[in-house]
Amino acid sequence: MAQKEYSVGYALFIACAAAIGGFLFGFDTSVINGTLDALRFKLHANDAQLGLAASIAVLGAAGGAFFAGALADKFGRRRVMITASILFLTSSVGSGWPYFFTTVGIPEKNMIEFIGWRVFGGIGIGAASVIVPAYIAEIAPAPLRGRLASMQQFAIVIGIFTALLSNYVLGSVAGGGAAVIDSATRLPTDVTKIGRFETWQWMFWAECIPAALYGLLVLFIPESPRYLVARKQHQKAGEILGKILSPGIVAQKIEDIKKSLRSEVAPKFSDLLEKISGKTRLAPIVWVGIGVAALQQFVGINVIFYYGNVLWQSVGFAQQDAMMTSVISSVVNIASTVIAIALVDKIGRRPLLLAGSLGMFITLGIMAGIFGTAGLDANGNPEIHGGVAYTAVVSANLYVVFFAFSWGPVCWILLGEMFNNRIRGAALALGGLSQWLSNFAISSTFPILLATIGLGGAYGIYCFFAFVSIFFVLYKVKETKGKELEDM
Repeated sequence: MAQKEYSVGYALFIACAAAIGGFLFGFDTSVINGTLDALRFKLHANDAQLGLAASIAVLGAAGGAFFAGALADKFGRRRVMITASILFLTSSVGSGWPYFFTTVGIPEKNMIEFIGWRVFGGIGIGAASVIVPAYIAEIAPAPLRGRLASMQQFAIVIGIFTALLSNYVLGSVAGGGAAVIDSATRLPTDVTKIGRFETWQWMFWAECIPAALYGLLVLFIPESPRYLVARKQHQKAGEILGKILSPGIVAQKIEDIKKSLRSEVAPKFSDLLEKISGKTRLAPIVWVGIGVAALQQFVGINVIFYYGNVLWQSVGFAQQDAMMTSVISSVVNIASTVIAIALVDKIGRRPLLLAGSLGMFITLGIMAGIFGTAGLDANGNPEIHGGVAYTAVVSANLYVVFFAFSWGPVCWILLGEMFNNRIRGAALALGGLSQWLSNFAISSTFPILLATIGLGGAYGIYCFFAFVSIFFVLYKVKETKGKELEDM
């Protein structure tokens, strides 16, 4: 498709508006990072409960991702995105005030209510994680699809950065973080306040602004033409495509979509099955999608963004310094994602994945070695100093670089475009379910791993999966650069 055959500006506006769902995805999953010490003190949370607090949204996201594809096929992409914005707004209010259904001052019950509100946000995260990349892939011209689909991951990393920066700023206003930390034990002894409310509450409430903005902007973007064609609303689909593509090719585009869809039968999970050697099994391409989604999490990236403060405090950083280190990592994440956006449609998906896997394997190996051989202080916390500490920080940020220009955005791009139109909704549901269950497994077990086998052992596990990802890409992942969705 030549440059003159599509409108860059309108396609970019649509992609950016939809990708605010990705922003909220990043914000909601990372805002917990700055509140864990306060939750430990205020709600009497132990290590396992903190792991659950950080990861329960991810478990809710697994459910949201699983059902979002089918709901979007039935009710439309826009309605699911609006519902996600309402869930984000509800979760941010409730997480900051887990006292709607339980009495203030009963920590055990307040913790249960807090977890419930986090599940609401998680369902919104899961829905956005599946629908936004699919929507962008369905509405974007093929030559722009990789870069526009990358807007989802770019919005996610901007959301992560905004959450961590917001936490840092609010912590600074409060005088040093959401909690008062004992310098010897590195445990919280009190919470801080800004005005009448505690700092950790403001950290959650900050999400209300982008959640409301998301719902408002979705009202101004069109429905997916592919959804409309599937619902036999061809004229309306043509009107939308006419704003994105040259009028002379709209009719042919609609015909291409019609040929690729089974309009009479809604996509269902039985469509994912194929006869292989006389047995009915999941189609190989679906297994590849599940594998891509799982490996993106098994390399451990969200340990950096969910537990960054805990991680750096465990090796001696002050609370505010740990928060600043997390902010720096998120800036590195943003810059590296820009690299992916610039390269994904030029050099392709597979080369970026391979480069990222190799880099993560090396940097995770270095961190596993450093933390695995570090000495312990009187309280059992690892001690690293001088050049070794500098190497650990540099390696951690290089690890973020390798992830952010490869597996971070490319996973979502592939999931949005690797399946044919007939199975996309159902296959995306399984891929999203795989991604979030894997995320939950990694994020919920990190505090336990930290307390048992230490940082060195945890990073060793993530390093192993980075190694596995190299061969998975080499032998299982096919290039999709430049292909029309109707040709998948």
